[in-house]
Amino acid sequence: MVRRWPVVFGAVLMQVCLGAIYAWPVFTPGLVEAGWSNVETTIVFSVGLAAFAFVMVFAGRKLATWGPRTLAVAGAVTLGAGYAIAGITGGTDFWMVLFGVGLVGGSGIGLGYVVPIAVGMRWFPDRKGMISGVAVAGFGFGALGWVKLAGDWGGLIESIGLSGTFITYGIAFAVLVLVGATWMRYPDDGWLPEGFTPPKGEAVGTVDFTPREMLRTPQFHLISLTFMVSAGAGLMAIGLMKLYPVEVLVGGGMSPVEASAIAGTAMAVFFSLANGIGRLTWGVLSDRFGRKRSVVVMASTQGALMFLFITMAGQEYLLYLAAALIGFNFGGNFALFPAITADEFGNATVGANYPWVFLAYGFGGIAFPILGGALGDLGNFPLAFSICGVACVAGAIAAALVFPPSHEEAMHAFNWKRFAHNAHVFDHEEAKAG
Repeated sequence: MVRRWPVVFGAVLMQVCLGAIYAWPVFTPGLVEAGWSNVETTIVFSVGLAAFAFVMVFAGRKLATWGPRTLAVAGAVTLGAGYAIAGITGGTDFWMVLFGVGLVGGSGIGLGYVVPIAVGMRWFPDRKGMISGVAVAGFGFGALGWVKLAGDWGGLIESIGLSGTFITYGIAFAVLVLVGATWMRYPDDGWLPEGFTPPKGEAVGTVDFTPREMLRTPQFHLISLTFMVSAGAGLMAIGLMKLYPVEVLVGGGMSPVEASAIAGTAMAVFFSLANGIGRLTWGVLSDRFGRKRSVVVMASTQGALMFLFITMAGQEYLLYLAAALIGFNFGGNFALFPAITADEFGNATVGANYPWVFLAYGFGGIAFPILGGALGDLGNFPLAFSICGVACVAGAIAAALVFPPSHEEAMHAFNWKRFAHNAHVFDHEEAKAG
């Protein structure tokens, strides 16, 4: 009997380390003490995210020729080397940390990130939402673990300094990702889980599109639009989760110190934990209720929460609730969009196709946080959340228009009249099927 569950362990082990990019804030206080500006710490993080997103497209193209295990090994070595470079050169030199953690480390994450998703989809065609949720949950929870290990739990920075912590993390990342890579292989061609019969039709990932074919479909652009606004709203909320609540709490008579502590708890505890839980939960729910329906519900409820946050941010316990719900939906993006990419454009090519969809996350991460910061400088945080709310509702409408594409559509220019007609027919037949 073929055992597929070790693949889950390998996927989580890899993603726990690849989530190191979100642990960057634990290093910034020490770097500021060493003379860095706040802008410099932000530049390293931004370069890391950019390298992650763009190298992931390269990794998707090489997945078919290099194979998942080789690509995972390349990611392990690159990620580990990046952090080691930052540590060996002293840990506080801006240009070397930018090169090591930002450019090299971010590239290592981009090389490895798509592997567990692509391999998991092959081994779990019956539970695509679950496997993508499990993999990316490791990415979310891993950051929290590395933060705590370097900070108040493990005290690494205090005991061995920034340089030693960078080197230690580089070795740990390389070793753990290499271990996880041992399970990163595809099943034999034609293999299916026992008792599983793929549903008929193009809606279940049985028709494989190349990236070029996918990019020519309206479905790709609708899915990318939804991903951009849904993830972008969450990223803006991360940036403003402390600034805006502090402003309204202090305006309501609370002391700045108390308001800062409450807003920090909302972000560090409620948002962060719900983010990880949402990645797994939304993936599992989508296997039961359908991917398209789940994306529509997630995006529309996120839109409603953006509006509600304007008033909920001014009351402590409502702030905690709002932070948890927004974080829960934000995490769902990273489980649902790999799975819907596989549903629409094929299980076998998801490793090459999803990086193109993931670029929407990068664009959303640039546009929406900048929008929030600019409107905040103008003293109008509520307008920023309102715009995000409208954008998320528009994203939900875009997702509702998605229906299984055909290769014929990919070979021709968009015919929106025919597209709208086919979407209506598909939704009608889906409703009749229950």
